[in-house]
Amino acid sequence: MARIRIIPRNERFYDLFDQSADNLMAASERLVDLFDNFDNTREKARAIKKLERDGDEITHKIMENLHRSFVTPIDREDIALLTNSMDDMLDYMEGAVKRLFLYHIDQPTPRATEITYIINKVAIELTKAVPLLRHPRKLKEILRHCVEIHRLENEADDLQHAAVADLFEEETDVKEIIKWRDIYDNLEHAVDRGEDVANVLEGIVLKYA
Repeated sequence: MARIRIIPRNERFYDLFDQSADNLMAASERLVDLFDNFDNTREKARAIKKLERDGDEITHKIMENLHRSFVTPIDREDIALLTNSMDDMLDYMEGAVKRLFLYHIDQPTPRATEITYIINKVAIELTKAVPLLRHPRKLKEILRHCVEIHRLENEADDLQHAAVADLFEEETDVKEIIKWRDIYDNLEHAVDRGEDVANVLEGIVLKYA
């Protein structure tokens, strides 16, 4: 007699997690291109905004599945935290881009561009770590990606501190200092939210590996 699974697990979550990580990766690549090659800026900003909206749609689908699913592949709290942290990371990336135009920035600083490189590296690690969630035997492999994300977050912290120090040393216009501190904060928060994702992933590994 064939076994009947009384309560099916909703595997759709894993597909949506992967989509969210891939979307983050795409946005981070666009972010690097915008800061590194400051031309066609409005077109590049629109592309990032579209990816941010795509991310919102993926987040909505995950939360909708969460409310409709009786049994989930991992804890509901972890699903919500993982989803919201990835969404927040993209929101801060788009927030930094928005401020470039709000503050009429002529050219990104080298420090800001360096932080976008780190954001991209964090996104790369997430695209490697998140797909492993669907493979119980590979869960522990997630940890090495989390370790790298923590290292990158520390690097971003150091860069942000150096960037702010540069501002106070080199910039005499208080308005410019305020503008760039706000942009740096958004970029750093994007990295921080990436680390939040890593923290959630580590917690899942401890529970299920």
